Amino acid sequence: MNKHFIRIFKGLLLSSIAVGLFSYGLTKMVNSVRYEHYLVDSAAPVMRWLTQSGSHVGALAWKAQSHPALQAPELQPLENAELSRVERIRLESGQVLVKEREGAFYFYILANQGVWSLRSEQPYRDFAHLKAWIISFLPTNNEDKDSLFDRMGNEFGVHVRFAEKEDVLPRALEALSESETYIYSNVAANTSDVDLFALVPLSDGTIIHVTLPPPFAWFSFPIAILIALLIGGGLGAVLYWHIESLETRLRRLESTATRLARGELEARVEVDQADSIGRLGEAFNTMAEHIQRLVGVQREMIHAVSHELRTPVARIRFGVQMIEDCPNEAAVKKQLLGIDSDIQELDELIDEILTYARLEQGGPILTFQEADVRAIVEQVVSEQGSVKPGMSITATFSEDSNRWKNSDMEVRYIHRAIQNLVGNATRYAASTVKVVCAFEKDTCRVDVEDDGPGIPESDWEKVFTAFARLDDSRTRSSGGYGLGLSIVRRILYWHGGQAFLGRSEMGGAKFSLIWPRKQLG
Repeated sequence: MNKHFIRIFKGLLLSSIAVGLFSYGLTKMVNSVRYEHYLVDSAAPVMRWLTQSGSHVGALAWKAQSHPALQAPELQPLENAELSRVERIRLESGQVLVKEREGAFYFYILANQGVWSLRSEQPYRDFAHLKAWIISFLPTNNEDKDSLFDRMGNEFGVHVRFAEKEDVLPRALEALSESETYIYSNVAANTSDVDLFALVPLSDGTIIHVTLPPPFAWFSFPIAILIALLIGGGLGAVLYWHIESLETRLRRLESTATRLARGELEARVEVDQADSIGRLGEAFNTMAEHIQRLVGVQREMIHAVSHELRTPVARIRFGVQMIEDCPNEAAVKKQLLGIDSDIQELDELIDEILTYARLEQGGPILTFQEADVRAIVEQVVSEQGSVKPGMSITATFSEDSNRWKNSDMEVRYIHRAIQNLVGNATRYAASTVKVVCAFEKDTCRVDVEDDGPGIPESDWEKVFTAFARLDDSRTRSSGGYGLGLSIVRRILYWHGGQAFLGRSEMGGAKFSLIWPRKQLG
């Protein structure tokens, strides 16, 4: 599965959970403040009436008896009230105070005699009943009904109108005959979250219809908009951060590609994550390194080839000039033989250069097949023995060589690598060349040793460089063009193996080839 999808999905999911929890907490906090204000606004008219109408306290206490959730008001000194310093300051400033304790709400207001407190378990229903009940006590003072209704509405936050015929049903008349007010809701179930209405008879016999304040609305459209903005903003911020991170990394990749195109071959992409962009950066760096190496190889080859070609071409030109001055046919034939030798040398050099170029520039097309490594080694030893009959060239094999002798390889290239090492060893050996083979379950190893002068350890890596020249004992007079060992290393590289140099117990050089028996893919 795409790691970017998982990463973005995980980020959005975690962000959604975080924003959701934050939004829930914020909504709960805002609603708690709103509910407190709602309770204060609902209780304020009743509590203020309580401080101004002490003569009705007894009647209010009797009213409370019909409501089990409502407790009769109490008056106590300010210093005896269990209030904090901030709460007392709020009371002294004329505010109504509400506190929640043990599943009930306590309302406080400061009066001249002390602090009035009122306990309610269902504030909405209790204060709705109390407002309707208090309205029945209000004096009319023969004032205009519209003014009276406006005064009642402003003082208690209700809407007042004359009761119409359809409002005063028989059950309402029966209820009004037994109590001061008749409370009903607009639904059959008398729950606490519906609008309440009241029929209240005034002292002059007029019945008024009172629309009591609505219950607290926990859902608020502005809060819903705020929460939606928070969720959208939070998710948008997370998504922007992910996309901006990808854009930044892609811009770095683009900048590095531009630098590489300008010729800054050392430019590389900084890889900081192991996702698809990171893998793209690693692939780009591998490509850049390959391009840098190819350009370096190309420069070396141009320089070395021009140098290597100069000598045989100069000899051919000299031979052609000498033919013009040759006094007899024998001298001409001698010069022609020299020219033919130089042309053969050029042909071998070109073959080496082409082989090296195929192995060095990109991946050659290799056809791996299972073949007998032991047979290849024996063939090379036999071929080199016929070329150097006076030299001892032997091959030894490990005990399990017959069991593990088959390996996945490009036969012609492995043959070329072993042939180059054995041929190279025969040039510099004094008398003996040994080929030691160890074939195991997972790897194949071929060591080629000689009893020649050896190679200084400081030059062990240099010998694998194309067109490398060490000292006078290893120049073209000994044969070769400095490409054989480079070709060997590249062959082993494309087989997933290694070629390296050590010191032989016979005193000369020891070249080793190691590659896996089975190729992946």
